[in-house]
Amino acid sequence: MAGIGPAPKPDDQRRRRNATVAMTTLPAAGRTGPAPTWPLLDDVVLMTRAEAARRASDDLELLLLEPDLTSRKRAALEKRLETARIAATVLERQVASVREAEHTLWAELWATPQAVEWERLGWVREVAQYVRWKARAEAGDLDASKEARQLADRLGLNPLAMLRLRWKVASADEAEGSRAVTRPASGAVRAQRRLKVVDSDEAV
Repeated sequence: MAGIGPAPKPDDQRRRRNATVAMTTLPAAGRTGPAPTWPLLDDVVLMTRAEAARRASDDLELLLLEPDLTSRKRAALEKRLETARIAATVLERQVASVREAEHTLWAELWATPQAVEWERLGWVREVAQYVRWKARAEAGDLDASKEARQLADRLGLNPLAMLRLRWKVASADEAEGSRAVTRPASGAVRAQRRLKVVDSDEAV
């Protein structure tokens, strides 16, 4: 008939224009178990810089051993040597501190609630790259701090990033409810035992 349109679709077939993606609830207690094996090689760039700085310092020391140096040249070399020694020492300590920070950060991050999703998604190397940049940032590398911030956003390591990923940490009530479902309270267990005793008596 004219003027009559198609029949409306059932409710379950209608397109929801304002549909939202469900939030993924992460356990408040975090991920359990050991961290994955560290997947990256040593920080070759930082180690190479430290080795080059130490070689430069050693070369200056050899130059100072030349017997025909004038006092003016010797003073200039000693000044350069002092600067080179400081640079080499700073880089060597940075290598050591970064290695220690990587080890600590790696263990800490894989115990967080977000680590549950990282493991499910297979983001092991991505987390390792964040750890590398973050460790270098904490050692004073400003460029590394920029890279670390970008990776932190991708991994959900701040509230806004978690919201974008549709992640949330379980509240205390949700965590308590989960424990109550998986492990009955002691009073409930005693009540069940009493019921079993009554049932057995009635059967007799």
